[in-house]
This record gives sequence, C-alpha cells and structure tokens, in this order.
Amino acid sequence: MTTFEAAGSTGLGPNPTDSGAEESSAAGSGAEAMPGNPDRYEPDPTTEALAQQARQAVEALAHRSDPAAFSELLRLSALVGECLGISARSLAEGGSWAHVANVAGVTRQAAWSRWASGTP
Repeated sequence: MTTFEAAGSTGLGPNPTDSGAEESSAAGSGAEAMPGNPDRYEPDPTTEALAQQARQAVEALAHRSDPAAFSELLRLSALVGECLGISARSLAEGGSWAHVANVAGVTRQAAWSRWASGTP
C-alpha cells in the first residue's frame, strides 16, 4: 500500500469551504443542502484553490510547536513525493516526458528517471 492510499480521505469534500446550509439551485429539487445529498451540484474546486488550501494547511502545521504537527509534516512530505510521481506519469500519458520535463524545469531524461517508475 502506498502512502497515498494509506492517507485515505482527508475529510475534505469537493468544496470544503461550503457550509452546506444553502439550497441546491443547480439540481432544481429545492431539497435542503445536506452533506452527501446526490441531488446537490458542487463544482470541482480549481487547481489554484486546492493548492492554496494545501499551502495554508502545511503552513499552519509548520508554525505549531507540537511533535504531532511535525510528524504530520513528515507524512505529508512523503505523500507529496508519491503524488508528484503519480501526476508526472499522468501528465506524460496525456502528452510526453518532454512536456513533464518542461513543466518541472529539468531535462526529459531527468524527469523520466525520477518519475517513470511507480515506486519512489
């Protein structure tokens, strides 16, 4: 099992800032917006919004003088490493390793060497 799989759900849904108090307008059902309501339309958050949430969470952990926070940062570091590989392989499947290399600012050979394998 990878660190990514072991991390499981973070508890954040597609729209973690949503309070769930408003009614569903997209579904047109008028049903009360409840967590898990399949009739409720929630747009996927943007890449930028997800990145900002991640940065804020990591920075909040970094400013705690708590051993548990430090331990979580170590686990997150390993998870980010695995996720970089997953993302690089996905990007390469949709394009090429040259594209991955361009985004990462490294040579194609360096990108392939670092992320082509499924194991870190």
